[in-house]
Amino acid sequence: MLNIAINTFREIVRNKFLYMILFFAFIFLLFSLSLGQLTLWDNEKVVVDFWLAMIETFGIIWVLFVGSQLLFKEIEWKTIFLILSKPIARYEFILGKFFGFSATIGLIVLLQALLFLAVLWFEGVVITHLILWSLLFTFLKLEILLALVFFFSSFMSHILTILVSVMVYLISHSFTLIIDIVWRTDNALLVKTTVAVQSIFPPLWAMNIKDVIGTFTDFSLIYFLSNIWYAVIYLALIIWFTVLIFNKKKFEG
Repeated sequence: MLNIAINTFREIVRNKFLYMILFFAFIFLLFSLSLGQLTLWDNEKVVVDFWLAMIETFGIIWVLFVGSQLLFKEIEWKTIFLILSKPIARYEFILGKFFGFSATIGLIVLLQALLFLAVLWFEGVVITHLILWSLLFTFLKLEILLALVFFFSSFMSHILTILVSVMVYLISHSFTLIIDIVWRTDNALLVKTTVAVQSIFPPLWAMNIKDVIGTFTDFSLIYFLSNIWYAVIYLALIIWFTVLIFNKKKFEG
């Protein structure tokens, strides 16, 4: 499993798309330095919101358009037969690919985060604990998205995997609004159904800390730790289901 993870990481860091993302991150860094001067709103709030949104957006693009091809290419190019012919369990193959790609997500988020924090320091913006928690949760959200991509790509086509993953990602961010609307209907059955459906989706709405940065909203340490625990459990379950499906999958030469 470790060898697969290392080889996956080495293969992906050679991908020109990675350097394109980092290049545009640098371009946006330069743009963000003058962004506050172009708006009538709070300069600090604009810079923070802009950078956190860009880090997540670049991560989403990376996961969807590169991560969705990991399993698909192995099956399409028939290299899966060579890999599985070796004394490697299928769960080791999935975990190796997942952790290898996760390392590249961590690399992208880390490099952009360092640029982001450098911009904040240059602009004299106070780096609050909410900003740091938001960076961590951005990484966890991208990890959940990657797990979903792996899950769907184990039985869907490449394009369909991207579309369904995007839908789940967007819906998962909207549950606060959805539940608020449902509560106003005074329909108890609809409320219970919505809450039940919510438990199936990843807890991305609770991890969207960047939306409250700069407000008077604050959270206890228990809130952050419980959301991390929730995210880890969800990740483990999705990977587990992916392994179950992959174990039963038959590959035809």
